Amino acid sequence: MLHSTSFPSTGGLVFGLRPQSRGAYSISRDFILRSSPGRFRVRAVQDDGGPRRLVDIIRLVPEISRNYFRSPSRRALFGGISLLGGFYVAQTISLSFGALGVNDVIAAVLCVLVTEYATKFYYSRPKVTFPLALLNNFKMGFTYGLFIDAFKLAS
Repeated sequence: MLHSTSFPSTGGLVFGLRPQSRGAYSISRDFILRSSPGRFRVRAVQDDGGPRRLVDIIRLVPEISRNYFRSPSRRALFGGISLLGGFYVAQTISLSFGALGVNDVIAAVLCVLVTEYATKFYYSRPKVTFPLALLNNFKMGFTYGLFIDAFKLAS
């Protein structure tokens, strides 16, 4: 029974399962990531030997994301993605409601309300966290996209 998959485009990574010594058909919960420099083992058991629950994995996500975003280059990258995401959403809203010409006033009111609420939420906090900065970058991209679209319509 074959339990390994290789990905030649990712530098020869191989994912596999090791059989246990209890029987010929039992499979361990050890997932082994084999690459050319060495081995990286992910065990799906807790320190006390019990099975790892989904709740335990979900509790690790904030710590993993904090460690991931410690790098200034990653923070700048996701800040730019957030800015461009706001620009894209503004262009999409402007295009869809502007082409129909039906609910464009209501869409404009909702855009202003969301932007003002995000501004109030951002500036009412004593400390600026990274998710809050991403929200502010999204808002700036959204506002910039609406201004650019207004200049396109004026010319």
